[in-house]
Amino acid sequence: MLVSEFDFHLPQELIAQEPLAERAASRMLVLNRQTGAFRDDQFRNLSKLLRSGDVLVLNNSRVFPARLYGRRSAKRAQPLSPRNRASREFLKGRVEVLLTRQLGNNQWEALVRPGRKLGVGEVLRFEEDETGAVLLEAEIVERGEFGERRVRFREVPDFFERLERVGHIPLPPYINREDRPSDRERYQTVFASERGSAAAPTAGLHFTPELLDELRGMGVGIVEVALHVGLGTFQPLRVESVEANKLHLEMYEIRASSAEAINRALLEDRRIIAVGTTVVRTLENAAQQGGGKIIAGKAETNIFIYPGFQFRVVNALLTNFHLPRSSLLMLVAAFAGRERTLRAYEHAVAERYRFFSYGDCLLVE
Repeated sequence: MLVSEFDFHLPQELIAQEPLAERAASRMLVLNRQTGAFRDDQFRNLSKLLRSGDVLVLNNSRVFPARLYGRRSAKRAQPLSPRNRASREFLKGRVEVLLTRQLGNNQWEALVRPGRKLGVGEVLRFEEDETGAVLLEAEIVERGEFGERRVRFREVPDFFERLERVGHIPLPPYINREDRPSDRERYQTVFASERGSAAAPTAGLHFTPELLDELRGMGVGIVEVALHVGLGTFQPLRVESVEANKLHLEMYEIRASSAEAINRALLEDRRIIAVGTTVVRTLENAAQQGGGKIIAGKAETNIFIYPGFQFRVVNALLTNFHLPRSSLLMLVAAFAGRERTLRAYEHAVAERYRFFSYGDCLLVE
């Protein structure tokens, strides 16, 4: 199977650069995975498509300000503004670090720019441009491929508090603008509670507290798990053979109450609806490890789901529209069928749906 088999034409103007004023105002394409039929709808009508006894599974991971702009300690300090990600013009000595996974002992997996120039032993400093005070300092301790690094931060008692002060919300590269203070709330689900993601689990961005209350009131079970989004979710596939690609590890956690609710629904043959590809990967990995049963606890996964995968848990999927040739599109194709998925995407393009993180959504049932 080839990565090129999951390509499609997407006009650049369909890539959403801004969120809608109202979360639930997104359009929703509804795809029947048995027949391939699809129809246009609105996300605010989701409650009409669910029924009492369904279990809706959310990813409650919270995005943290994982993008840092700083300087190499060996260079003369340079001003850090303007912080314009769209121009991608770096001042001499300026560096960008995207923290993607916490490893323990003050160490993180990260992407760095400029990648070729930052080697092992380099010390990076991150500061507030108003005061010039160095708030965080990190050393590159290991070098990987494609700009990946392992960095170790100098220990401070209030690391995440400092990170909140100097870090930026890591908007994806296809959003061609710098992050704004409003993104700290809008690029976050209303149920986000467990800090750890370097990108939002975007299918959850459409929900409002009112809609969740409505679903609970009609007997839909609301269950939360946490998968902290990192390189395993958004890394590009660099090998043309699908099967030859490997994803990075991401950490997830399933609480005992969530595992119990999902296992009960499985025994009673009730629908389990995954909100996002991260939830699919969490549940299906846990089911693989548990012999078909969801086991509570913390674990890591690099599960790669593409056509031919046998689903054990998920019966329906709510997801945003994904990048061409991406592992996320392949997961949707594994669930709905490649040809049906690509036909639905062609329709979404023709009907001017909004794509990617701040875009519209697809319900596969």
